[in-house]
Amino acid sequence: MIDGIRKLPQHSFTMTEVNYEKPRRSSRMFMRVRVMASGKNTDGRKFRETCETIVINAHGALLYLNQPLENGLLIVLANPFTQEEQECRIVFLGEANEKGQRVGVEFLSPAPRFWGVDFSPADCVAPEEPARPI
Repeated sequence: MIDGIRKLPQHSFTMTEVNYEKPRRSSRMFMRVRVMASGKNTDGRKFRETCETIVINAHGALLYLNQPLENGLLIVLANPFTQEEQECRIVFLGEANEKGQRVGVEFLSPAPRFWGVDFSPADCVAPEEPARPI
């Protein structure tokens, strides 16, 4: 059955519902893209590493890196296909496997053409600035 509800008696597990406080700024696309990451790791050492994305979107990516990193560090991604560079902030550190640690990055400025993929126009808007007190 597709797009229907069917209870399977052999499975007693249910998925928990996750509610995000903010909706995602752009849709995600599972796509492997080779990029060059560079910056300083948590040891203060400069690095330059070829890595591969897992998921991309108009505002950043999830990729594998083999560096000691922490949230908030800045790195630069270079895409040899589009010949673009983008400064990024590390916003997520996931588990490591044989390919490296999963690292989520967000672009510091909008870069809808960085990946060489046409995202929908709604995906390419800049994030709203929070209201500042007067």
